[in-house]
Amino acid sequence: MVERQDEGAGQLAGHREAIEQGRTALGIELGSTRIKACLVGPDNVPLASGSHDWENQLVDGVWTYSLEAVRTGLQESVAALLADVERQYGVRPTTVGAIGVSAMMHGYLAFDDADELLVPFRTWRNTTTERAATELTGLFGHNIPLRWSVAHLYQAILDEEAHVPRVRHVTTLAGYVHWKLTGQQVLGVGDASGMFPIDVATGGYDQRMLAQFDEAASGHGFGRGIADLLPGVLPAGADAGVLTKEGAALLDPSGTLRPGIPLCPPEGDAGTGMVATNSVAPRTGNVSAGTSIFAMVVLEKPLERVHDELDLVTTPAGDLVAMVHCNNGASELGVWAEVFGQFAAALGQPAEPGAVFEAFLRSALDGDADGGGLLAYNYLSGEPITGLEAGRPLFTRTPDSRLTLANFARTQVYSAFGTLSLGMRVLAQERVELDAMFAHGGMFKTEGVAQRLLAAALGAPVAVGRTAGEGGAWGIAVLAAYRASAGGAAAPAKGLGEYLGTEVFADAALDVVEPDAGDVAGFAAFLERYSAGLAVERAAVAALRTRDTTQESD
Repeated sequence: MVERQDEGAGQLAGHREAIEQGRTALGIELGSTRIKACLVGPDNVPLASGSHDWENQLVDGVWTYSLEAVRTGLQESVAALLADVERQYGVRPTTVGAIGVSAMMHGYLAFDDADELLVPFRTWRNTTTERAATELTGLFGHNIPLRWSVAHLYQAILDEEAHVPRVRHVTTLAGYVHWKLTGQQVLGVGDASGMFPIDVATGGYDQRMLAQFDEAASGHGFGRGIADLLPGVLPAGADAGVLTKEGAALLDPSGTLRPGIPLCPPEGDAGTGMVATNSVAPRTGNVSAGTSIFAMVVLEKPLERVHDELDLVTTPAGDLVAMVHCNNGASELGVWAEVFGQFAAALGQPAEPGAVFEAFLRSALDGDADGGGLLAYNYLSGEPITGLEAGRPLFTRTPDSRLTLANFARTQVYSAFGTLSLGMRVLAQERVELDAMFAHGGMFKTEGVAQRLLAAALGAPVAVGRTAGEGGAWGIAVLAAYRASAGGAAAPAKGLGEYLGTEVFADAALDVVEPDAGDVAGFAAFLERYSAGLAVERAAVAALRTRDTTQESD
């Protein structure tokens, strides 16, 4: 016992020393429902964290977050982290080795000559760009999803929006925060690849497509070259500027953090998910589950055909990735867990929300393999993969189905994976092979449930590591540490894949679940129902109209 106490005291002292000396890295991720800050030590193990809850707002039919909410959320999450460090280690850090910022990808933040925001931030959840996305996909011969920044810009041009002539630069949410912290208008290549297609041979925007866009846009009276509007593109590990005096005041109004801290290139949540699961090499992939759910598969070669279900983006190092992005993830699960929590409270047995969610999720393991014949859609918003411009959460069953808590829970989990599974089948048709699929996000904190059912949905082994619940905030902290490893050099000595393999995941413990034959057969039966029942979901969207057809609940 004495030795264990000495070991614990020694570890605590080592962490305190690393914090005092700035041998740490800070990652901040702006997710759809939470802004999280994560501090890691020299061994990339999380030391402390802080968070701030937020939610999008519907403003004039557009899903958005105000820039004031961005500022407030940043400051409160960093303040919570600094307080957590002080509580655990008795010190308050004045510097760190490097900082990284990541956020939800895509969307549209447009600014004028005076750096003033021209229209409210249009997030990835807005699906009003169908004409633009369709035209650009045909023009480029490259799938342009509805949520991509270039689709939002082109749709604004097509609609002759009043602000368009005044646009001087556009960026993503991560790019905006990084710009305010450093003064640099740059993006990591992974995040940039969700704004405009990347040429993986050069690591920059595709020159042919830039020229094609300019020609098409000029036909609608838009005379500015798009290359002048987009942020610069940087690979992982590159010099992306330092924290300015103004940036330090924005991040930490208390004045604790000093200026001069290096920053890594800002990234999107897809890229940080790849880093957080060590899936940046060809034949690896990961699934990230949150408000949305998406799979990233690093390709060995380009796909043979253009597929509406698949986005082509890149890793933070610039390698080609096929992305299956579904707008609807685990939110509906959370809503049902809240309902059951309210019911428990009504019985005089209140429980913590996390305990309710875990109990609800675990009950799925006791359900019938196919969910008892139940059917659910988790569509809180539109779902491009299944051709729905809006969503209506739906639960239905036949008279002979078996409605139990366990079957209901399993069906809701299956529903979270349903659209993803449809997209992954397109990759299988392209003969894309996977050696490993990793998973991360809050769903996977409950050991052995979502992981097991995801393995059934994919028909492949699924691995979950100890950082599965830390998600992108830890991933961007690792990218910041990767930048810090370069020291004064232009780039780190090791490539990103080698760095992750030798410095971050060398001794990582992984829990790997093989697909169970019964679960696989059960999910296949559910997916057959799910595909057939899409007609019911479409009818619900058509029948249950809201005040505005673009309204979609978060």
